[in-house]
Amino acid sequence: MGEQFSGVQDCIDYQFSQVKLLREALTHSSYANEREGAGPDNERLEFLGDAVLELCISEEAFRRYPEAHEGQMTRIRSGLVKEKSLADVARTLHLDTFLLLGRGEETQGGRERDSLLSDALEAVFGAVFLDGGYAAAKRLILAVFESCWPEDSNVRPSKDHKSRLQEITQRKLHSLPVYRLVGSHGPEHEKVFMVALELSDGRVFEGHGGSVKKAEQTAAARAIHTLLSEE
Repeated sequence: MGEQFSGVQDCIDYQFSQVKLLREALTHSSYANEREGAGPDNERLEFLGDAVLELCISEEAFRRYPEAHEGQMTRIRSGLVKEKSLADVARTLHLDTFLLLGRGEETQGGRERDSLLSDALEAVFGAVFLDGGYAAAKRLILAVFESCWPEDSNVRPSKDHKSRLQEITQRKLHSLPVYRLVGSHGPEHEKVFMVALELSDGRVFEGHGGSVKKAEQTAAARAIHTLLSEE
């Protein structure tokens, strides 16, 4: 379990002083209910993290778009913090692989459920806030959302990570990423596809989703997060 928590901290680029907070953030209620002594689930941290996220995104929108009016900033914030957007960010950080789920939730595909992933991401934000304060939480939130902001306040936040990655790799590596399907699993009606994305410098990023296109988008989002963190 220690290695698992170390992996999460590497993915979010934050080291916890109180690792128990990270464990709580990753503990779904199904796991806590099934296992005696598992500790609290992540619902309280989700509540806190939701508030921290709203404040950080609101503050950044206010700073990033000095000419935008309230309605424009509200629309941008709504696009960034909606369930689907948060779930995509959670997949980028590999939170789907680190969640502690009960047996029933696991077999029913809980790791792919947007609502569960978005809740876990907010719980992680809440845990970082309690562990390191607002500055640490803000630093994490702005880092993971960096590629999601629209260039103009009149434009909705982009969901096309592949196009964004293409722009970044052309600028930084003078080449384009290559995608390949590496496998799939699950029953036909709930199949999960796995895609590998390779950059010209040899780095490989994996993604998975309910379609090949979704898996490619997840892999692209992970590559973007890494490349932008290096700037």
